[in-house]
Amino acid sequence: MSQKLKDRVAVVTGSSKGIGASIAKLMAEEGAAVVVNYATSKKDAERVVDEIVQKGGKAIAVQANVTQQSEVQHLFAESNRAFGQLDIVINNAGTYHFGPLKFFTSETFHEIFDLNVLGLILVTQEAAKLFGPSGGSIVNIGSIISSLALPNSVIYSASKSAVDAVTRCLSKELGPRKIRVNSVNPGMVETEGAKSGGLTGDEFRKKIEAQTPLGRTGLTQDIAPAVVFLASDDARWITGETLFIAGGLR
Repeated sequence: MSQKLKDRVAVVTGSSKGIGASIAKLMAEEGAAVVVNYATSKKDAERVVDEIVQKGGKAIAVQANVTQQSEVQHLFAESNRAFGQLDIVINNAGTYHFGPLKFFTSETFHEIFDLNVLGLILVTQEAAKLFGPSGGSIVNIGSIISSLALPNSVIYSASKSAVDAVTRCLSKELGPRKIRVNSVNPGMVETEGAKSGGLTGDEFRKKIEAQTPLGRTGLTQDIAPAVVFLASDDARWITGETLFIAGGLR
């Protein structure tokens, strides 16, 4: 079976664990050389790289806080130094916060928007300089929260709604350069972050599963194949689209 991403180079932000790690590993299996970006979790990022290399793939780990332009530039400089080209960018780095409106502060707003929106834009801005004449693929990791409109999620929902808008706008702006921009919007997925944040607790989980036609929460490996598809030539006529992967939850 041919590899979908053979000889491609992919940068995956926030890929030391969770959905990002699953995406990085599957992309490597499909033939891509992968840059595993992390902000603080060096050991986790190196573990992802080791798994890829042990299976015969190519990967490096690069530390960068994507909310800082200078660090984003460093990320792509290291990527270019290691692999010499850029074909795919996965904007996966993100954060969340749930709570009543009365408890939100301006600091909370900026923490969420700086990473979920500004970071995505800074990464895309730098990547756009490096894509070659054959173009490239950008996949933004959004969330079903952008349309589900749950209570106690106003800032997080707003940030992911912004991701939806950015995806559509940049698909039109970058399309003439053969750069495709799409997003994948997962539902509730079992990740380290979700568990530590209490989002996979019995009560909340059962509530979500009861509303989900396929009757379960998601796994990281449910998300990664769709990202690989959108990054590959199989999706060469797809841009500006948002693919919901949430077991039918709406």
